[in-house]
Amino acid sequence: MSAETPVGMVAEHVPVMEREVCEFLHAERAGVFLDMTFGGGGHARAILEANVANVLWAVDRDPEAELRALSLGKTYPDRLQFHRRNFSTVDGLPPMTYDGALMDLGLSSLQLDDPRRGFSFRHSSRLDMRMDPQTGLSAANFLATASREQLIEAIRDFGEERHWKSIVNKILSHRGMQEMERSDLFAELLISCYPLRERFRRIHPATKTFQGIRIAVNRELSELQEALPKVFQRLRSGGRLVVLSFHSLEDRIVKKFFREKASVLRSENPGGAPVKAEALLLTRKALRPSREELARNPRSRSAKLRALEKF
Repeated sequence: MSAETPVGMVAEHVPVMEREVCEFLHAERAGVFLDMTFGGGGHARAILEANVANVLWAVDRDPEAELRALSLGKTYPDRLQFHRRNFSTVDGLPPMTYDGALMDLGLSSLQLDDPRRGFSFRHSSRLDMRMDPQTGLSAANFLATASREQLIEAIRDFGEERHWKSIVNKILSHRGMQEMERSDLFAELLISCYPLRERFRRIHPATKTFQGIRIAVNRELSELQEALPKVFQRLRSGGRLVVLSFHSLEDRIVKKFFREKASVLRSENPGGAPVKAEALLLTRKALRPSREELARNPRSRSAKLRALEKF
């Protein structure tokens, strides 16, 4: 990944915290692993290269990720299995258990820097933002049809945007106009919702709203909540789950789930035995990228890594 990518060019995908991911997964040991967010395939390649006996099952809902997986599979014949599906449906995979599983919740540079996908306000493109552009509502359709309450949830709650009131009102008053369909024009509209003194800060005024709409369009938080218990169930004893999150709401969900699995719970029945913990936390606090990685890949700055081991 790179901090800035010229319009029309797609940045090379650089996997975040690749070394740490492989170390926590014990990828150097021969095993069967699950990559629930194949994306650009960087982590998948690292896991496969860590041991010549490693087998990887990969999941992604993006049709372009499937093409990249087919290409990578030619390099590692019989060691990479790809299934195109939402990771919340991981329970639909063939019944088996895994030595380790990875969830990288970040947006791939291959998606962010592709003008056709409509994820970024740096391009002039149709507002789409779907991880799978073949299903569901595009961002443009969401903006055109969402209720006020749905817009508030996306912008205030998911995007954590302070100026959500003026942004929601502006969206509702501009429905049917071109600004609601083009990424660059929508970004300009969002800038106008900010006070003059706040329009030229380091973080672009459109950043949080774009993020919130993307989360809403792809149901990212509900997908994550559904997926975590399903993938944990698929881990064998001693299996490890590693999650990379890039947003405070995602990290909050992961942190809560991990702590519940690692806690000894009191029995609801008086005198009953406490329920034993199901896992060991491998990261008491979330790990952050090293200074060297931040210098090499500025887009990794918001990454948080959490890991646990199933008993």
